[in-house]
Amino acid sequence: MKLNKTFITHNSANEQLMISVGGSFNGMVRSNPTAARIIEILKKEVTREEIIDKMLDEYDAPRSIIEQDVDKIVASLREIGAIDE
Repeated sequence: MKLNKTFITHNSANEQLMISVGGSFNGMVRSNPTAARIIEILKKEVTREEIIDKMLDEYDAPRSIIEQDVDKIVASLREIGAIDE
């Protein structure tokens, strides 16, 4: 999976903004640091497990919590068409 090329990101202060520039989603997404990191990882082709492994390397949290966060954020991104499978 990978971030759809119709979405661009911009980092500003303590948040990341993601904007669709041509897809069916019209709007802007504001991301907390965890979601922003997952979106950054999705800028290259990755699997769910690769995202989880990278997050485990960077965050001091149990695997089960990271898996839940990744699944929730990826599901939200899928809903707005921000992920290419």
